[in-house]
Amino acid sequence: MLAGHIPQSLSGPWKLLLLGDGSPTRHLHLLTGHQVEVKLIGMAAIPSANDQAPKEVKDLKPPLLRRQVWLTCNAQTLAWAESWWNQNEAEEHLQKKDEPIWRSLTKGRSELFREVDGLALVRGDWLETEFERKGPFWSRHYRFFRNAKELTVIREVFSPNLETWLGPQTDSD
Repeated sequence: MLAGHIPQSLSGPWKLLLLGDGSPTRHLHLLTGHQVEVKLIGMAAIPSANDQAPKEVKDLKPPLLRRQVWLTCNAQTLAWAESWWNQNEAEEHLQKKDEPIWRSLTKGRSELFREVDGLALVRGDWLETEFERKGPFWSRHYRFFRNAKELTVIREVFSPNLETWLGPQTDSD
């Protein structure tokens, strides 16, 4: 992603959402006009990153914790997200389990740096069920850094229902 390899057919608003360094929960709130609700699916210790986790998870210091959530606005599910943390960092930064990560991490106006590492189209029956749409779905993963130290790795999958606010996912030629 840092080298600029992005699908050229992806529309401008979708590029901003997927590749921008702003908070997706803040963007969802601004787009919909509704507060983002975090529905916790699970948050548990894991022995190590599995093969389906982004490779950057291996850079986190064990023991690890994995958190999974649905992000909804006005009862409409607009994204699924999972994050990986060092357990001590998670205890410090995720005290409110139903609060968006961005809000937790920016209390006290702490500086953060976000680096988008990957963009993909993904499929999953469970995503189609929750989003009530057929896939594939745009996904990205990124890292947060604080004081040049990797803090967490986050993967998000976005519902195509965001087209209501962003327009079509691809530019038509």
